Amino acid sequence: MNKEELVQEIAKKAKVTQKEATEVLNSFVETVQKSVSKGQKVTLVGFGTFESRKRAARTGRNPQTGKEIKIAAKTVPAFSAGKKFIELVNKK
Repeated sequence: MNKEELVQEIAKKAKVTQKEATEVLNSFVETVQKSVSKGQKVTLVGFGTFESRKRAARTGRNPQTGKEIKIAAKTVPAFSAGKKFIELVNKK
């Protein structure tokens, strides 16, 4: 499912226009991005948690040459699925 399909589904279930659903979805994404970039966790009970995680510096290899390279430490966004979400996916 892509963003357009998601907007259509939200609009249908919430009984709002696609324009309103797009605004809500965009606001949600923007808010999560800003919060996580500030180091805050965003937890939606039953769905999951968005957070930032620190990756340590490490040594890697260039796959073309096999030469060792240093990979710098960095902070990356992460998502952990909630219990209900995991159970739903596993039911299939």
